Amino acid sequence: MFLAAASAGFAAGAGLIIAIGAQNAFVLRQGLLRQHVGLVVAICMLGDIALIVCGVAGIGVLVREWPALLQLLRFGGAAFLGAYGLMAAQRAWRGSGALTPTAGDEANWRRALPACLAFTFLNPHVYLDTMVLLGSLSTRYSGMARWAFAVGACCASVLWFSTLGYGARLLLPVFRNPRAWRVLDALMVAFMMALCLLLLLRPL
Repeated sequence: MFLAAASAGFAAGAGLIIAIGAQNAFVLRQGLLRQHVGLVVAICMLGDIALIVCGVAGIGVLVREWPALLQLLRFGGAAFLGAYGLMAAQRAWRGSGALTPTAGDEANWRRALPACLAFTFLNPHVYLDTMVLLGSLSTRYSGMARWAFAVGACCASVLWFSTLGYGARLLLPVFRNPRAWRVLDALMVAFMMALCLLLLLRPL
């Protein structure tokens, strides 16, 4: 019973997390740059784990009861995605040599940290997916089996973000070409702006 619940939690968590999102695009880019990968991956994993646990504990009900909070996150997230999309557009247009992968650049952690937190917590859909949807799915189980479901979902998050962040280096031979970075940033522009418009035009 516990194994079945954990497997179901893993499958449900993976299905929601692996879907292409702004957060995943950011983690991929940091992994390619090899800049603060551990910090970024840890924030994404711990954020997901905290929200999943809250959802399974029943706190996801509060999200549904406070629609104003979701609307605040909706417009705040749209503004952030729009601003980040404009920054990516500038990088794509200029083709800056600063996009060369490096192992250092310690000063930029002050920019990577708030950006990662914003991608993790300013997206209202992350609350609907982790706290509400996964929390609702966990109610099919009782007692410890319910927490086994949560552990499975958390394991999916840990595995995915670790693979995405640290596995991105396998693509480095491709991204040694400056044109590849410009293409990646151009795709990020299209993706961020599409998400921005989606948040603005489609009510939660």
